[in-house]
Amino acid sequence: MEDVTLNSMQVKILPALQDNYMYLIVDSNTKEAAVVDPVDPELVIKTVKESNVKLNKVLTTHHHWDHAGGNERLVKMWDGKLEVYGGDERIGAMNHKVCQDETFTIGTLKVRCLSTPCHTSGHICYYVTAENSNEAGAVFTGDTLFQGGCGRFFEGTPEEMYDALCAKLSALPDDTKVFCGHEYTLQNMSFARHVEPDNKNVQNRIEWAKLRRATKDPTVPSTIGEEKLWNPFMRVHESTVQNHAGISANPIGTMEALRKEKDNFKA
Repeated sequence: MEDVTLNSMQVKILPALQDNYMYLIVDSNTKEAAVVDPVDPELVIKTVKESNVKLNKVLTTHHHWDHAGGNERLVKMWDGKLEVYGGDERIGAMNHKVCQDETFTIGTLKVRCLSTPCHTSGHICYYVTAENSNEAGAVFTGDTLFQGGCGRFFEGTPEEMYDALCAKLSALPDDTKVFCGHEYTLQNMSFARHVEPDNKNVQNRIEWAKLRRATKDPTVPSTIGEEKLWNPFMRVHESTVQNHAGISANPIGTMEALRKEKDNFKA
């Protein structure tokens, strides 16, 4: 487990299953907490008790088992009421369905929901900020945006992923911390290097990530600004990426071509 401390919030990174990440978001002012995608309820409860925080919300990014599969068990095990947020009727134990730009709070922290359909039709990313707008925020992106990559287009279109990555998420401040749903950084960066072999940002991140993973440390978070420098799926406007895809002046076509290539890519 690793902690990332921002001024008004603490994010506890909780590894789960083979390569998933759950996150415990704690408001530093009130000690109120929310958990993102609690597939391992036992570890969540243990962490909440050890941290002496007040858990009252569950933020579910999408309905896939490795993200939402612990919801019902956590609700049953938890001694108290949990508000379970999500954007898809297929999410277990959900009692607060949310949509684009809906907001709620975790103590004094503000959460804004970003509807990012494509990986699944009801995928939601959660953008969390402090009352003081000068502080960096954090976005929990599930399987929409990964470090150096994006989720497969299981239920959506290249247009939808373009809107998610290049309109909604790209519009967040560059210093926003990105907490994604899986430890896929080295695999994704290998593909990013294949797309842009001369991109020094990609090469440097690969070396850094190798050192982190050698000691089993997480490579999350990155930032929105960093993803714009090394993530090919957020760089579909760049001529180097379009040239690799063989499609000029068409970012959505480039998005589609990249995803098809990545689906079959062997590092």
